Amino acid sequence: MKALRQIIETVRSHRDEPWALATLVETRGSTYRKPGARMLIDAKGGTIGVLSGGCLEEEIARRGRAIINGAPALVLNFDTRRLYGCDGNVRILIERVEPAGESGNFITALGSALDQRQVRRLRSWYENGLLGTDLLEPTELVVEHPGMLVHCVPLPLRLFLFGTGPEIGPIQEISRSLGWIVHSLANASELPDDVRADDQTAAVVMTHNFGRDLAALDRLLSLQLPYLGILGPRKRHRQMFGELLNHRSIDPGSLQNIYAPAGLDLGSEAPEEIALSIVSEISAVLANRKGGCLREREVAIHLEEHVA
Repeated sequence: MKALRQIIETVRSHRDEPWALATLVETRGSTYRKPGARMLIDAKGGTIGVLSGGCLEEEIARRGRAIINGAPALVLNFDTRRLYGCDGNVRILIERVEPAGESGNFITALGSALDQRQVRRLRSWYENGLLGTDLLEPTELVVEHPGMLVHCVPLPLRLFLFGTGPEIGPIQEISRSLGWIVHSLANASELPDDVRADDQTAAVVMTHNFGRDLAALDRLLSLQLPYLGILGPRKRHRQMFGELLNHRSIDPGSLQNIYAPAGLDLGSEAPEEIALSIVSEISAVLANRKGGCLREREVAIHLEEHVA
C-alpha cells in the first residue's frame, strides 16, 4: 500500500508529466508480489514500487520508457523458474498514463477516494486486444472475464496515537515508514466528532496519565475499532475498566478488540523496542495473523486471494 500511495502523490505533484504504469495482473507458483501490485515509470526510467525481488524491474522500466514515448501498451510474461531461480510465472501489463493536468486521471481520482476513506476498485484488461486500466464506480457491477483483473484497493492504515510519551516518536517513525497515516493527539478532546471506524483504523492510548487514558478509552470504545491498544500493566487496565463500569454500561463486544498491554511479546524495554512491538501487533491483527514465527506456520505464507 505504501508504494501505491507514493505513486498517487507523485502523479499528483507532477501533473504535466506522462507516465507508464506496470501492473502485476497474473501469477502462478511462488512469486514475490501478488496480482494488483503496481510500479510507476517516468520518462527517464525512474521507478516507484516493485513487482519482483529486483530481477525484473530494469526490463519493465525499459519497456515503460518506450511506451511513454509512443509504443503501444503490452503484456510481459516472465517465467522466473528458468531465468531467475524463483518458482513462479508472472504476467505484467504496462500501459501509458496520460498527464493528470487540471482534470486528473484514474490515479489521482483513486487518491481522492482513498483520502475520503472510500474503498475503490481498479479494473485492468490484459488480453484479447484490450489493454489498460480504469477506476470503477463504487456501485458499478462487473462481470468477470478472462484477461481481466479487478483489484479492490485496500484503504491505507490509519493510526490514532493518544499521548506525548517517549514511545510516540518511534511509533510515528516506524508507522510512517510503512506508509501508514498517523494522527497524534494529546487527549481525547482532540479527536474529531465525525471520525468513523473502518477495518484499517487503529488507535493506541499511551498518555501515561490515568485520567487522560480513561477519557480516551471512553471516547474510543464507541467507535468499535478493529484494534485498540493500551500501554501499561494489566492491573492499571482493570482499574480503568472498573472506573468506566461505575459510570456507564459497556457492550461486552466492544472489549474484544482491546489489546492491553499493547504489543507483541518481543522482550521490549526501550521506547524504540516498545514501538516495534506495538506496530508489529497492529500489523498482525489487521492482517488477521497471529504474529508468530514464519517457520512455525503450517500453511503457505501467502494464501491465494481472489482480488475481485
